[in-house]
Amino acid sequence: MTLWLYHYPPLLAGRLIKRYKRFFAEIELDTGEVITAHCPNTGPMTGVYQPGQPVQVSRSDNPKRKLAYTWELIQLADPEPVWVGVNTNLPNRIIKAALLNQQLPELAGRYSQVRPEVAYGRDRKSRIDFLLTDDQGENPIYVEVKNTTWTTGRTAVFPDTVTTRGQKHLRELIAIRSEAAAVMLYFINRGDCGDFAPGDRADPTYGELFREAIAAGVEILPYRMQVSPAGVVLDAIAPIQPHQPAEILKPG
Repeated sequence: MTLWLYHYPPLLAGRLIKRYKRFFAEIELDTGEVITAHCPNTGPMTGVYQPGQPVQVSRSDNPKRKLAYTWELIQLADPEPVWVGVNTNLPNRIIKAALLNQQLPELAGRYSQVRPEVAYGRDRKSRIDFLLTDDQGENPIYVEVKNTTWTTGRTAVFPDTVTTRGQKHLRELIAIRSEAAAVMLYFINRGDCGDFAPGDRADPTYGELFREAIAAGVEILPYRMQVSPAGVVLDAIAPIQPHQPAEILKPG
């Protein structure tokens, strides 16, 4: 049975011309019209930003928006076509709905309440993406979500740049593990990955903390997603590699 977690609204097809100033993407629609779309991914988009590739955008009728269009997907073609999610605002929305519906097998049945953006940590200045508890507010499970699109070969990798915020999240999950369950959930926003590894080459400190988190008992859940202009389908947990594999060099 196919488990749909999200259905996109009607999308428009086009081709990426360029991304600039992080938040903007110039796109030529299949109609020939050139538009400026909001780019909701402010990171480097390593391996994903490829001008000339097919893209899909959504359109909003909200008159208060500065840009009517949002860049949602890009199709990469090496070695075979695959759609990759660009909108980094979606994973948390999708995971929230999946948690409310008890759709994630590794967590289903372990909680009854879902609370987003709960303050935690020693200084209470951090916010966990989701706090899961039973009806009495006990047996907590702290869940942090990370969008993942970078790959080494067929291995999904996070992060694709140095992330002090991501390092902090791992440290806090390690610390909270002594008194509660802690989960780092990687939302693999493409369907062509066989396994998952930390991005040691982009952020060696994150890689070390990742392995420390595993040793401390933090649950690592890298969920593979099948992504298309129709929507997002839950695939399965990707096996974990403790280190990022060596880059696969292409001949010629």
